Amino acid sequence: MQDQLSAVLAKATAELPTLKTRPEFEAAKARYVGPHGELTAFMKQMGAVPKEQRPALGKLINEAKVKLQAQLDAALAQIAAGELAAQLGPAVDVTLPSPDIGPGTRHPLTLVREEMCRILRKVGFTVADGPEVETEYYCFDALNTPSDHPARDAQDTFYFPTAARFGNVSRMNPGEKYLLRTHTSSVQIRTMLKGPPPIRIVSPGRVYRRDTTDATHSANFHQLECLYVDRNVTVRDLKALLDYVFAALLGSDTKTRFRPHYFGYTEPSFEVDLTAKHLPKVKKEWIEIGGCGMVDPTVFEAVGYDPEVWSGYAFGMGLERLAMLLYGIDDIRYFYQNDLRFLKQFA
Repeated sequence: MQDQLSAVLAKATAELPTLKTRPEFEAAKARYVGPHGELTAFMKQMGAVPKEQRPALGKLINEAKVKLQAQLDAALAQIAAGELAAQLGPAVDVTLPSPDIGPGTRHPLTLVREEMCRILRKVGFTVADGPEVETEYYCFDALNTPSDHPARDAQDTFYFPTAARFGNVSRMNPGEKYLLRTHTSSVQIRTMLKGPPPIRIVSPGRVYRRDTTDATHSANFHQLECLYVDRNVTVRDLKALLDYVFAALLGSDTKTRFRPHYFGYTEPSFEVDLTAKHLPKVKKEWIEIGGCGMVDPTVFEAVGYDPEVWSGYAFGMGLERLAMLLYGIDDIRYFYQNDLRFLKQFA
């Protein structure tokens, strides 16, 4: 039987390296180790072998099986390499000059983010940043979001496995989970915990939510939020700032209005609408653009601020929505496709 096993291995050694396609490979694999394969036939004979001979014969069959599997793996790797080479096409000479010598351009989201930060810096705001991997405390608990709130469900938020650990996220409580931040409001909590008011920050950044991608939604997008905390801050101050920001960004004809709404971390809370019919592809009289409100006293208490002394406002909006308004873009997916035909329009 040892000679027969050797003959099967020799046959495979000669045949397998010559295979070019996956169908050929699967057919050859079936002939050797399939239900009716040549090596399988030897294994089926084990029941008829005398008991005292089975250990030696089993050892021979296992050794042959290991060698044959190595040859099969090598043949499949060779086929995969050939498929990849066919997809890549002929080799590229990296020493040749690039056929496109035009200058690079900034991404439209970068342009809008930097313009918004420039506008807000002019009225005293500074840019603040925070980690994209957060804990439930910064993203929900300190923002007065109860444990049974729908935003905390796994269907809406990207949670990390319980065993995951990150060294750059402090204030981890027992049983608390790590997550990809769902809004940049967590930066507001981190900033307030660093020291007393007055505070005037703008925090642009990437956020994540479990969302089905379509023309107006994405699981990964960008937000810009502002926080102002001081004595005697009112809704009037909030409205005045938003009027200034949108007029500076979108044109002096832009107007804003507030509609009552609910957010767990502001009270009172408002949805912000704007009218900007002078912009391309804006056909509605009013367009929802973001949310805002006065910081809830519960949030101040969570960070150690006395709500009897301090007041403040916060507002946030999506940078993609602003860019779509400003440039007349009708599909959010264009921002992430890296299509040079699209990106070069913003040179």
